[in-house]
Amino acid sequence: MTTIGIIGAGVAGLHLGLHLLQQDLDVTIYTNRTADQVRDGKIMNSVAHMSATIDIERELGIADWPGTDAEYSYHYHYNGWGDDRRFTGKFEEPARILDYRIYLPELMAEFERRGGLLEIRDLSVAEIEQLTEVHDLVVVSTGKGEIGALFPRREEKSPYTSPQRKLAVGFWKGVAPRDPRGVEISVAPPAGELLALPMWSFSGPVHALLFESVPGGPQEALTDRRYEEDPAAYRELTLQMLREFHPSVSERVNEAEFVLQSDARDILQGAVTPVLREDFVLLPNGRYLLALGDVHMTVDPVQAQGANSATYSAKVVADAIREDRVFDERFMRKVARRRAERLEASTDWVNTIIQLPPAPQIPHLFSEMVHNPELANRFTENFNYPIRQIDLLGTPDRVAAAVEATAPATAGASDQ
Repeated sequence: MTTIGIIGAGVAGLHLGLHLLQQDLDVTIYTNRTADQVRDGKIMNSVAHMSATIDIERELGIADWPGTDAEYSYHYHYNGWGDDRRFTGKFEEPARILDYRIYLPELMAEFERRGGLLEIRDLSVAEIEQLTEVHDLVVVSTGKGEIGALFPRREEKSPYTSPQRKLAVGFWKGVAPRDPRGVEISVAPPAGELLALPMWSFSGPVHALLFESVPGGPQEALTDRRYEEDPAAYRELTLQMLREFHPSVSERVNEAEFVLQSDARDILQGAVTPVLREDFVLLPNGRYLLALGDVHMTVDPVQAQGANSATYSAKVVADAIREDRVFDERFMRKVARRRAERLEASTDWVNTIIQLPPAPQIPHLFSEMVHNPELANRFTENFNYPIRQIDLLGTPDRVAAAVEATAPATAGASDQ
C-alpha cells in the first residue's frame, strides 16, 4: 500500500490527510502538539474560510459545525482615501470564521477516527530526510528555520525581505455585530488597517480585532507593547487606536463590556515576512520532499488568503496522488504546474495590497467602490477567486478597466 507522511497538523496537513484517507491510503501526520495542547494554547490566527474552502470541506465531510453560529455574508469597508468613506460588498455564498483552537483539534480527532495515524514528535531536517525512506511520499506543510530553508525562496514572487505590517490580534467581547453580519475592513493610512471579524470561539460569538500596523506608524505600539506586562493599559491602548483611526469599528464598542474573551491566550502579536518558496526539493538520497501550506507560501493575513490557499493546494496534491503514485520529478512538476496560477495570484494580490507606499491603483479602486456597488461586490466575491482578483487590481490599467466595466449608468443614460 502507498504510504504518505505529512509534516504538520495545520489546515493544509489535516485537509491533505483527510483527502488521502478517502483514497484508502496509509497516512501518518507528524506534529509537535497534541489536540489538547492546541485547544488550550494561544490563538494562532483569525482565519476566515471562504465559500470555496467550505465547498472543499463538504467534499471531506467536515463542513457541518452544529452548535456554532459562525457564518457571515458581507464586507463592510471604511475607506482610507477620499471624502466618502463607507461601502459594502456582498458574497454570493457565506464565509465562516471558527477559532482554530476548536477547528484543528476536531479535525485531528476526525483524522484518527477515519484511520489516520497522528504521531506527536519534534522533527529535525535529518529526521524528515529519514522519513523519506519510510514513506513513499513526504509532504512538509509546516516548519520554520532550517526546515523552511529546505525550500528555496522564489525571489521573483517574494519581493519583501521584512514584514510589511506588524500584527496584533485579540478575541474581544463587547463589540456589536454588523447587521447583516459581516467583516469590517478599516483602512487608515499611514497607521495601517483593522479587520473586525465576527467569529465563534469557546464562549460563543466574539470579535477578532486584527490590527495590521505599518512599521514605524502610530498603530505599531499594539504589537510592540506586550499585553502580559499590563493588560489594563493594553486594553486602553486598543480603545485609543479604535477611536483615533477606526471610527466605524469604535462606534460599535461598548467600552463597559470590552474585554478579552479569557486571558493572554486570546492575544497574538508578531509579524510575517511574505514568501513563496519552491514546490519541491531533491534530497541527497534521491527522494523528494513536497512543500505545502505555510512552508510553501506565507502571506500577510490582511486578505484572508493563507488558509484558503492552503486548502486549495492540499486538494491539488490529493487529486494528483489519486491519478499518479510515482513520486518522481514528473509528479512534483505536475503538482507545481496545477497549483501555480492560483497560488501566485494569491501572493501577488496580497503583496500589492500591502505595498508601501500604496500601489497607485489601490486608493483609486477603494475610492471607486464607495459609489460602485457592482465593483464592490466583485472585489468581495473575488476573495474566493484570487486569479480574478489580481486580474482586477494588479495594475492601474486593470483597475481602470474594472471601474469602466462596472460603472453605474448615469441618470441621463437611463432615461434615453
